[in-house]
Amino acid sequence: MKLTVVGGGSTYTPELIDGFARLRDTLPITELVLVDPAAERLELVGGLARRIFAKQGHAGKIVTTTDLDAGVEGADAVLLQLRIGGQAARLQDETWPLECGCVGQETTGAGGLAKALRTVPVVLDIAERVRRTNPDAWIIDFTNPVGIVTRALLQAGHKAVGLCNVAIGFQRKFAKLLDVAPSEIHLDHVGLNHLTWERAVRIGGPEGENVLPRLLAEHGDAVADDLRLPRPVLDRLGVVPSYYLRYFYAHDEVVRELGTKPSRAAEVAAMEKELLEMYGDPALDEKPALLAKRGGAFYSEAAVDLAASLLGGGGSPYQVVNTYNNGTLPFLPDDAVIETQAAVGGHGATPLPVAPVDPLYAGLIANVTAYEDLALEAALRGGRDRVFKALLAHPLVGQYAYADGLTDRLIAHNREHLAWA
Repeated sequence: MKLTVVGGGSTYTPELIDGFARLRDTLPITELVLVDPAAERLELVGGLARRIFAKQGHAGKIVTTTDLDAGVEGADAVLLQLRIGGQAARLQDETWPLECGCVGQETTGAGGLAKALRTVPVVLDIAERVRRTNPDAWIIDFTNPVGIVTRALLQAGHKAVGLCNVAIGFQRKFAKLLDVAPSEIHLDHVGLNHLTWERAVRIGGPEGENVLPRLLAEHGDAVADDLRLPRPVLDRLGVVPSYYLRYFYAHDEVVRELGTKPSRAAEVAAMEKELLEMYGDPALDEKPALLAKRGGAFYSEAAVDLAASLLGGGGSPYQVVNTYNNGTLPFLPDDAVIETQAAVGGHGATPLPVAPVDPLYAGLIANVTAYEDLALEAALRGGRDRVFKALLAHPLVGQYAYADGLTDRLIAHNREHLAWA
């Protein structure tokens, strides 16, 4: 089995490598190709990857290359983990929206739109090259904003599934709090990428006992602390929102907070520099503890599980993924991409039936889906007016003066990545 990681020079990659090594019975990789245009960085990551495989007794071959076409040729699955513009672009995404009084964040709001505009054309070009080389390959997208990028891939006819680590993070946290195996936890996870709610936590599968009321009663303070939301908010909602919902539920508080501390991008850039120095140490043969602070917790387990199921291996029968709605949420178009529990196999991902969604959540889901429609149109066709309309539609912007100012800033800070600008 050949697997290719595009963006293999990422400092995330050793987390993925560690998962491939530990879970080799689930996903028996014979050749792993890491593709990245940054040759020096790629070699540092590739060297550590080979040492991790060797230490854990994995017989698979690891290849590094800057040649995308050669890297994806013959691959059974291609995993995308790109950051167009690097941490420098992320720093901008987190900074200029604050000038207009809006949240500065890399996956939602104005910063998320900027990332989508930079990313979608590049991902579609990569996917076309994968299709020319190997039309049967699955594309697993871990590149943010996952919902918009996955929708672009699916609408272009690619065999694609989107993946995020939010759900598996909740699964692992809840399992620890409840003292059960993670595999016993089944989430009623509904919404869009980075806009989801856990409406039930079931033990033993989709029809198992819902223990969410007990979880909130016994561990609500710990859950609220993780989300950085007040405990009474969780008690009143009776659900567990994704931590990204804080940008919506406490927008002004977050904007004030972001204006008084260094950006996450600056923290990550410093961390990446330190990690790359570590990766260059020939004695290092395991992922360093610092990597846990970089983000992407349980990313490797989620990726292995999904790839194994898509390729006919031993993955879990039900997984939270990003895929076409196809009637699952009746208030959304069929071609909207939702994030939900799905049956996953060689055919792809089929969403499980979902109980009716409360208007409190359905309204926001529909609103952000409309924004994603406009964002994808702007990413595919360009133009200032399309960018403006997408921003005006986003619930974190929503005022024409804000949308106008943000449009000008977005284009100014991203001109080198926008062919139409």
